Amino acid sequence: MENLDQLSPLQRAVLALKEMRAKLDAVEKSQKEPIAIVGVACRFPGGADNPALFWQLLHNGVDATTEFPAERWNIENYYNADPDKRGKIYTRQGAFLQNIDQFSPEFFRISPREAESLDPQQRLLLEVCWEALENAGQVPKSGSQTGVFIGIGQNDYAQLKLYANAPEQISAYDGTGNGLCFASGRLSYVLGLQGPNMAIDTACSSSLVAVHLACQSLRAGESDLALAGGVQLMLSPEVSIFLSRSKALSPDGRCKTFDAAADGYGRGEGCGMVVLKRLSDAMADGDNILAVIRGSMVNHDGASSGFTVPNGQAQQALIRQALKNAHVDPSEVDYVETHGTGTALGDPVEVKALGTVLGEGRTEPLMIGTVKTNIGHLEAAAGIAGLIKVVLSFQHEEIPPHLHFKQPSPHIPWDELPVKVPTAPTQWSSINKPRIA
Repeated sequence: MENLDQLSPLQRAVLALKEMRAKLDAVEKSQKEPIAIVGVACRFPGGADNPALFWQLLHNGVDATTEFPAERWNIENYYNADPDKRGKIYTRQGAFLQNIDQFSPEFFRISPREAESLDPQQRLLLEVCWEALENAGQVPKSGSQTGVFIGIGQNDYAQLKLYANAPEQISAYDGTGNGLCFASGRLSYVLGLQGPNMAIDTACSSSLVAVHLACQSLRAGESDLALAGGVQLMLSPEVSIFLSRSKALSPDGRCKTFDAAADGYGRGEGCGMVVLKRLSDAMADGDNILAVIRGSMVNHDGASSGFTVPNGQAQQALIRQALKNAHVDPSEVDYVETHGTGTALGDPVEVKALGTVLGEGRTEPLMIGTVKTNIGHLEAAAGIAGLIKVVLSFQHEEIPPHLHFKQPSPHIPWDELPVKVPTAPTQWSSINKPRIA
């Protein structure tokens, strides 16, 4: 290599430009690096307490909807079939977890007294996060740059004490046991993690926004490992009463997505977590790579005809940008795990947006479905349930059946859109190209 002192000013300038170009290329590459999913864990309705049981539920087309458990609240005190009845809930059904009262606080170095004030959502997060790390074969060191990103939106457990009208029973532990910010913070505290930590509430998209932010953090170098997911439990009746007043719920507690009978959504609960690493790191470390996130995008509907009314144009813009970020052509996408809440308005808007963008250059129909037909709408944890379903579909090379699809919705122009709803287990081959969802 030539001595810099022997170079002319022009040669030095050219060399400096080359070095700067190389640095910029490295930065740009890191900002676009794919993210590997190296571990998953879950607790979902229907006894799906791990990924294997969850896949069994999906493959067999199980509907996990049941009556409200007696240990939550006395549904007889709140149920009324009249949707206009104030203070009442017009459905008796939803999709619930079992044994949410069971927890081993000593394992996480939590005293029994503090555990009493601990929101069961925090307990679930601790357990499922630990299981996700075990699934990934990862042991993050104390003090490591491991990020934690949690979607969470309700704190029903705090409502129980508030409405018990017993302020003298409130302890110092009730604040840290029930504040939403502490749900994510406790994970980093227990595991000694010093990467970014945040609780995210963007309503139904919370857990997927958590995954998006985790990917961004990994690409930016803020985190070297990331835990992302969401949790949702129904512990008091207030939210169901509000949703009944909004007429958002299905009377039979089921999401009949894309069907003519779609009449609202059924509430569900659960917890899901994924463990994420930069793809280059995962490959170098010999990790078991379950799936790869090549691109993601977040936006807001902005102005629409109503505060809770979806904006189809905004959805189209989101999909196009996500494809651009992932360097994926629309026709390469085989399957979309939709939001699909089962509403007469929301479903048609979403399907039209998907068909418009992903129909370009397509020779085979786009498969669409939603896990909500199995386990209900998990609200803050809905997105992570769908993501884990897709990861398992990759692993098993199969798209599981979409339930409650008997009469296609007349509000969706099926003949004009290249989409198909799989109602039976459908083989998902990767012989000619990678599976993309």
